[in-house]
Amino acid sequence: MKIKNILITILLTCFVSMASFAKPKPKVLVFCKTAGFHHAAIAVGAPAIMQLGKQNNFDVDTTTNAYKFTADNLKQYAAVIFLSTTGDVLNNEQQEAFEKYIQAGHGFVGVHAATDTEYDWPWYGKLVGAYFKSHPNQQDATLQVVDRNFIATKHLPATWRRFDEWYNYKWIADDLHVLIKIDEKSYTGGENGDNHPMAWYHNYDGGRAFYTELGHTDASYADPLYLKHLLGGIQYAIGK
Repeated sequence: MKIKNILITILLTCFVSMASFAKPKPKVLVFCKTAGFHHAAIAVGAPAIMQLGKQNNFDVDTTTNAYKFTADNLKQYAAVIFLSTTGDVLNNEQQEAFEKYIQAGHGFVGVHAATDTEYDWPWYGKLVGAYFKSHPNQQDATLQVVDRNFIATKHLPATWRRFDEWYNYKWIADDLHVLIKIDEKSYTGGENGDNHPMAWYHNYDGGRAFYTELGHTDASYADPLYLKHLLGGIQYAIGK
């Protein structure tokens, strides 16, 4: 009996020791501050990302508080998600902290109105990859998935028909790896021609950045295809 108890003690000690060395789950910060138009879908988008985290082994914090953008606070996160942020959401000190965060090798995800954010901060514009110009009425359109090898698009059909709010851009960066384009012949109001990207990723200033224009509607966050698309972008930004 004594030998059995000793063996159990040894096994428990080894288990506790191994658990102490287990890598902690990555954590992401969902930032939802709006200083312009406030998208109602934020209210369903943030919980949807939290659910993705529970299902895919990463933790999620959400905030509208720009004062969370300090070096000490940001370092706990593998990636930061700008969920339909709008306008001027960070002051100069917060911008500097976020720049250093990305330069340290962390990740960024921009969702929908993230391109309608921080027009006077060129570094951010290059990070997110484009700046919003306008959009027509919400309507069905055909998306062309031009790269189906990437984690955020490998599950998608080559041609994807869906309803959303489709952005036109006043400026688009030239270093983007485009994943999805929109066929302007399939809807009315497009202004970027044949090269009208809707989702992309790129390495930028030491970090990783993913953006998807999709996600204006509440229904997006109950759509399995869209949620897996968004999940893939988050996983890329985390570094998986």
